Formats: sequence, C-alpha cells, structure tokens
Amino acid sequence: MNTRGLRSQLKDSVPVTGLCPQAGPYGVQDSLRRGFSSVKNELLPSHPLELSEKNFQLNQDKMNFNTLRNIQGLHAPLKLQMEYRAARQIQRLPFLPSSNLALDTLRGADDTIGFEDILNDPIQSEMMGDPHIMTEYKLGVL
Repeated sequence: MNTRGLRSQLKDSVPVTGLCPQAGPYGVQDSLRRGFSSVKNELLPSHPLELSEKNFQLNQDKMNFNTLRNIQGLHAPLKLQMEYRAARQIQRLPFLPSSNLALDTLRGADDTIGFEDILNDPIQSEMMGDPHIMTEYKLGVL
C-alpha cells in the first residue's frame, strides 16, 4: 500500500487542532452540550475509500454543477447554489430534529430511501437536553 499518497490525503482533509477541540473555558470538555467524546472519531480512516465516501455528496454536487454550467450557462448553478444555501438555513428549534425536506427536494432525493433514512432516525438519538438551555446556547445568549 502506498502510504505516501494516504498521508497527503490525510494532511489535506483531517484538520489538526488542539488536544481537546471541544474544551470549555477551563480546558475540560463540556459533555452536557457537546456529548461524550469518542476515541473512534479521532482515529485516522481505516480504509482508503472512507475519505472518498465522506465527500460523495460534495463530489456529486460539483459534478452536477459543472454539467449544468456547460449545458445552461453560469447562471443555473449559481441560482441552484443560492437555493441550496437558503434551504440549509431553514431549521427547527435546536432541540427538535430537522428533516431537511426542502434540501432533499432540491437535490431530487425526496423520493429515494437510503441507509440514513432507516438507521439514522433522530427520534432514537441520544441527544436530550433542556430546550431553553439549548436554544439560548444556539443563539449565543448563554
């Protein structure tokens, strides 16, 4: 296996930050707001295709934008990107899960059922907290 190519990919894609990037004001992780830390998230990718699969949707969007630009001109991908940005800003309150239905409709993925639709059910997630504290934290009041 060519490790030189893997190192260059990791250097470009994995940000190097401090020892505890989610540390609070006293250098301790804020577990109530950020959740428990996981060593698995801090490990390097176990397979060379893992980096490619993480960026699949981004690569797919770039390819679609290039095709759209070649067919219809520069205005079409710019308009679509503006609509994507507006659809990403539409969210529910921080303590309620968002389905991002508008974004799925723009991408044409509203009529497909994928892995994340079945096994990524936000109702079964472990994120719970006080709605008032979560909203104040999201708005920057807390």
